[in-house]
Amino acid sequence: MSIFTACERNEPIIPDFQKDQPSRIMRDVSYGSDTLQKMDVHLPQGRNPASTRSIVLIHGGGWNSGSKSDFVTYIDSFKRRMPEYAIFNLNYRLFNGGHRFPAQEEDVKKAIDFIIKHAAEYGVSKDGLVLLGASAGGHLALLQAYKYRQPAVKAVIDFFGPTDLVSMYRKPWHPFVTFALEMVTGTNPAVDPDLYRESSPVYFIDRQSPPTLIFHGAKDAVVNLSQSKALEAALDKAGVKNELVVYPNAAHGWYGTTLSHSFDRIEHFLRANVK
Repeated sequence: MSIFTACERNEPIIPDFQKDQPSRIMRDVSYGSDTLQKMDVHLPQGRNPASTRSIVLIHGGGWNSGSKSDFVTYIDSFKRRMPEYAIFNLNYRLFNGGHRFPAQEEDVKKAIDFIIKHAAEYGVSKDGLVLLGASAGGHLALLQAYKYRQPAVKAVIDFFGPTDLVSMYRKPWHPFVTFALEMVTGTNPAVDPDLYRESSPVYFIDRQSPPTLIFHGAKDAVVNLSQSKALEAALDKAGVKNELVVYPNAAHGWYGTTLSHSFDRIEHFLRANVK
């Protein structure tokens, strides 16, 4: 980062963040060597490494398409509603680039570790992470939040993400489901049951899991509502704070007043659960 200079031991000089610290946007910051291992960093005005929390956005696209540009409208809304948050918007390696799962899980972990490593430089707290993902990104956000204890996640927001790949394969709601899972993993639960379980967020939920906000459309033909219902049941059983918001007329994604309602719920949920 250009605002930092190296001391004699090549360590960054961490500035004293004040209320007049200007906002800043950094595009395509590399967190790995692959061209897709990049993120956009949005730093708020007046940020402070002791208290500034961060939202990490993870796009969807079936693990084989999509990009961080999908979240442009989300970012604009979050900046208006929660201007005190930093925002990290991720790209990750895709299956159509030859990277089978768990490459996508590994990239999210790598990006999170990168953010924590550079937290002081960015002027954000290491202890204030919130994860938000949509569809495949929701799956990746949940997996990171539940499976990895460090760094701890304060809350996770899931827009219609797959939660149990085992049940998806064994009880598909469309023939394409099993085909897609075999393509992205290169196998099936009968051959490699451990991979499917290790890739399913519901198997990592316990009472220490972070508060979770779930959104789903009742008419979703891509990711069946049963996936979010299973997530809700597992969180309830573990005693984890959670909310499931189901939109009766929505499919796999929504816009307009329904999306505004989702943003209202996110803002309320984070203010109530992220201290």
